[in-house]
Amino acid sequence: MKKISFVIPCYGSEKTIEPVTEEIISVVGERSEYDYEIIAVNDCSPDNVLGKLRTLARDNKKIKVINFAKNMNRPGAVMAGLNNASGDYVVVMDDDGQCPMDHFWTLCEPLEQGHDVSIAKYPKRKQSAFKNFGTFVNKKMTEFIINRPKDMEFTNFMIMQSYIVKEIIKYKNPYPYFTGLLLRTTGDIVNVHMEERERISGSTTFTFGKMLALWVNGLTAFSIKPLRISSLIGVFCAIVGFLFGIFTIVQKLVRPDISVGWSSTVAIMLFIGGLIMLMLGMIGEYLGRIYISINNSPQFVVKEKINFDDDNA
Repeated sequence: MKKISFVIPCYGSEKTIEPVTEEIISVVGERSEYDYEIIAVNDCSPDNVLGKLRTLARDNKKIKVINFAKNMNRPGAVMAGLNNASGDYVVVMDDDGQCPMDHFWTLCEPLEQGHDVSIAKYPKRKQSAFKNFGTFVNKKMTEFIINRPKDMEFTNFMIMQSYIVKEIIKYKNPYPYFTGLLLRTTGDIVNVHMEERERISGSTTFTFGKMLALWVNGLTAFSIKPLRISSLIGVFCAIVGFLFGIFTIVQKLVRPDISVGWSSTVAIMLFIGGLIMLMLGMIGEYLGRIYISINNSPQFVVKEKINFDDDNA
C-alpha cells in the first residue's frame, strides 16, 4: 500500500480548511491501495484555524498539525511540512479550496509512469489581477535567472516522489525558494492541464510585501546572474563615459566658444550614481543573506506538533 502525504500551509483558512480536508479524505478513499496523512501547518494565522485543526486532528489521527511560534510565510510552512512527510508521494496544495482535488488522480498519473514531479497547469488563473501580475513577473524572472523552461508552469497544486522531497529538505538556509529547489533537484517535471477552482471563502493574503519578497528571493537564491549583469552594466557605463569624454574634448577643440554643459554633466552624474547605489544594494542583499545564513537563522520554528510520533504536546 502506498502512502500519500498532503502538505497544507494554513493562514486565514478557518472557514476553508475543514472542507479541504474532507475532500482529501473522500478522494483518497476511492482507492483502497492508498493510505494518506494530512500535514496542516499553522503559520501563526490570525484567525482560529488552529482551533479548527485541533478539532480535526482529535477526530482523525491521520490529520497532523504543526503549529509555528511565529509567522514564516508559505515557503517556511511548506518546508516544515516536507520535513515531516512520510509518504511515498507528497502533495503540496493550498488551504483555500482552489486546488481541483476532483482531478487528483489525473495529477498522480505521471508519477505512476515514473516521472518525478507532476504540477497542475491552469489555462486561466482564478486570482486577482494584482496576483496575476506578480505571477507573470516571477515567471519571467525565473526563466532568465534560473533557466526555468518557458512552457513549464509552477502552481499551487503539485505532487512529487519521496526521494525528491528528501533531496529538497537538505536545503537548510533561511531563504527557501521552492521553484529553484525543484529545478535544481530534477528536470523530470510534468504539467497536467486542469481547471483551477474559485476560493471557497475569503480573499488572498498575498500582499505587495510578500510579492516583493518572492521576487528578491527568486533573484538571489540560486543564481549569481544579477551580479554578472551588474558587472556588465558597469563596463557599459565606463565605455559610454569614456566615449562621451572624448566627444566633449573634440567638440571643445572644434568650437572653443561652446558653453560647458552643466545640466548634462549633472544628469550623467545622477544616472551613474543611481546605478552604483543599485549595484551596491544588490551586493548588499547577497552579503546580508550570507550573513543571516551563517548565523543559522531557522527556516521555521515549531511550537507544537499534534498526532506525530514525537509529539510532546
